[in-house]
Amino acid sequence: MPRASRTWPGRGQLAAVLCWAALALSARAGARFEDSIAQRTLPCATCHGKQGRAAPDGYYPRIAGKPAGYLLNQLRNFRDGRRHYGLMAAMVDPLSDAYLQEIANHFAALELPYPAPQPPQVSGADLVRGEALVRRGDTARQLPACVSCHGDRLTGVLPHVPGLLGLPRDYLNSQLGAWKTGQRRAHAPDCMAQLVRRLSDGDISAITGWLAAQPVPTDARPSAKLPLRQAGPGAMSCGSAPELGGGPP
Repeated sequence: MPRASRTWPGRGQLAAVLCWAALALSARAGARFEDSIAQRTLPCATCHGKQGRAAPDGYYPRIAGKPAGYLLNQLRNFRDGRRHYGLMAAMVDPLSDAYLQEIANHFAALELPYPAPQPPQVSGADLVRGEALVRRGDTARQLPACVSCHGDRLTGVLPHVPGLLGLPRDYLNSQLGAWKTGQRRAHAPDCMAQLVRRLSDGDISAITGWLAAQPVPTDARPSAKLPLRQAGPGAMSCGSAPELGGGPP
């Protein structure tokens, strides 16, 4: 069934800006235009940084090296209205699943070094609390540990689960806040929305403060499989990650 089209104000101006951005980047690098996926994704660098390494403002995340399945899901989510950011939605609205997959594969294949983390921005007590929630969870509140889905090294798990290290604290805070308020959604069952609603603001601050202060391992590639997960209180299924027990995305 064809997907219903949406109209976005200013799409013509947006396309022009993005094209000029791509041309400017090519000219600055002295590169000859070629019809390759690397050339066609140059506009992404305007926000996500060169080669998708992340922008310095702390808001636009790194996309280089993320699992292809995760990147594809997020591109679809922007296109189909589960994530809300006008610029991204307007860019991907006319694109097919096949082309989104090509974009996702391109950025997933980029293995680039990460910068050193910023100094901790929370207290020592919050760092201890954040690490405990990330590594062990809280069974009394049915909170699974972050590592149970995002991998023991927190670098993500193929094919659908992203890494949590190497992301700015502002970005982590904004995304957890978006899950909590319903501004960000995923395919049902939406495990992240369920989990984040069980977290207090203090929990979120401690978790993001600890994550943002951790160095990324030298080998930052996503793990090939999930760590051994135990059934019990807090166990969740995730629609955007079928390997976690949910349905197909």
